[in-house]
Amino acid sequence: MEPENTTQNKPRGRVVMLVDNGVKGDSRVQKAARSAADAGWDVVLFGVSPDGEKHSWKVGSAEVRLIPKPGPLNPRRHDMRRPLFRRPLAYRSPQVARYRVQAVKAWRSDLSFRQAAVKAARAGHPGRSAGGSKARLLVPRVSSKVYSKWVALRARETTDLQQRRSMLDARLDRATTALWQGLMKQRSWRRLTPNLWDFELAFAKHIDKLKPDLIHAHDFKMLGVGARAAVRARAAGRPVKLVWDAHEYVPGLPPRHGRWLPGHVAWEKEHAVFADAVITVSPALAELLKKGHGLSQLPTVVLNAPVLSPGPDEVAGADPVPDLRELCGVGPNTPLLAYVGGINPVRGVETIVEGLTQLPDVHVAMVSVPPGKPYAATATIRKLVDKLGVGDRVHFLPFVPHWQVAEFVAPADAAVSPLHHLANHELALSNKFFEYSQARLPQIVSDIRTMSEMVRSTGQGEVFRAQDTDDYVRAVKAVLADPERYRAAYDKPGLLEKWTWEAQAEILDGIYSRLLPDRPRIAAQPSGSRADARA
Repeated sequence: MEPENTTQNKPRGRVVMLVDNGVKGDSRVQKAARSAADAGWDVVLFGVSPDGEKHSWKVGSAEVRLIPKPGPLNPRRHDMRRPLFRRPLAYRSPQVARYRVQAVKAWRSDLSFRQAAVKAARAGHPGRSAGGSKARLLVPRVSSKVYSKWVALRARETTDLQQRRSMLDARLDRATTALWQGLMKQRSWRRLTPNLWDFELAFAKHIDKLKPDLIHAHDFKMLGVGARAAVRARAAGRPVKLVWDAHEYVPGLPPRHGRWLPGHVAWEKEHAVFADAVITVSPALAELLKKGHGLSQLPTVVLNAPVLSPGPDEVAGADPVPDLRELCGVGPNTPLLAYVGGINPVRGVETIVEGLTQLPDVHVAMVSVPPGKPYAATATIRKLVDKLGVGDRVHFLPFVPHWQVAEFVAPADAAVSPLHHLANHELALSNKFFEYSQARLPQIVSDIRTMSEMVRSTGQGEVFRAQDTDDYVRAVKAVLADPERYRAAYDKPGLLEKWTWEAQAEILDGIYSRLLPDRPRIAAQPSGSRADARA
């Protein structure tokens, strides 16, 4: 008799995962939740509701719950105080300024109506006078005109003040930021970014109610939420384990204002010490995290590799993989480059488009169009495409499910990753790098540190100087001249096998098993396979 499938009937323990987004656009989080559930864990994944309503669904055997997160602590403190010393004529807030401007417009409109009613009554039109004689309206009209100019002046002062303070980088702002950092150290986020409390207050009761055995906190915002939940449980006598999954290097993120970065760095530093294990996305980031937080062990790398065996629920709910060349309207002999990802200035897509002016036979498939936004997401780059007259060779295509990307782009001749030099780009081995690799595509990548080092070491592509169109064209020509030379790099034994999510899921489950040694691994039934997908 075969043993009972304990994966389905007796979970190894409850895992609560936390992420600060709506889950559906985060492939790493979805893959982690699904694979942990496949390995026998009872997984509940909490995310942030996009519309203030609760939502729930399944990712494989894992349950997803989106929780509303009100933001009453989002307003900055100065927005709720009178700017007495900076701009004494400014209103307390932009809301007050808008109210005053609209109110005075309404007053003046009413006075105009009253004056018109007097004239109309004198001309014999029906209706009664709404305000008396012209002389009687003279004082209110003069008063409203003077008051209107006064309100306009104060409104301008309010707008100027808001613009000046929007980045919180004025001399006084910098001084107060430094003061809080000096006085409170890693606790300074309470003053600099108090809106982080909103995450804690939204999620805490839901986590506590589930009494998890392990909390898996994705990225830096949820690190604090997970750490505080773990501390509460430990104080109550439940030895909850905390895994921190660091997706990005916080000091390298672009700041939204002068207090955003120091506030989030402090938040991360305060809570990192509570993690029982740290995982991250690349060796370079692992080294920075160990040094920055004084970790006793180097974080374990769990790569953003693609899924090769999607679950039956994914396959059943998705369309077949489209034909890339058919969508682009090109034949098998037309040189075709693939780019997958969003379009914004730091992703370097302009370099791809500008390069087409020197590559007259080359087409580009830009898999960049999100659902429901067929034009807005690509509007800026379309203007450059039209300006350069290459619109017939740039093909904007919709995103496909994350587990279809490799198969979708495989018919291309090469793939491009033209990222600019930013701190987090330097550390990244992105989803797309591994998806291009599983498609066995030669890669043309900018010289950001980690990715270019990998491409050079494996020989799977060419590296060009970021934002250098001429050097990009050189790299494209080199790859297209002999693509099989670069494809041969993927024949190295074991290379592509370790660049799969299935291999990374083994690493992740190993961490869970080490932290909870009384919950041994079991032979889990996978959520799906290629055989399932093709059945």
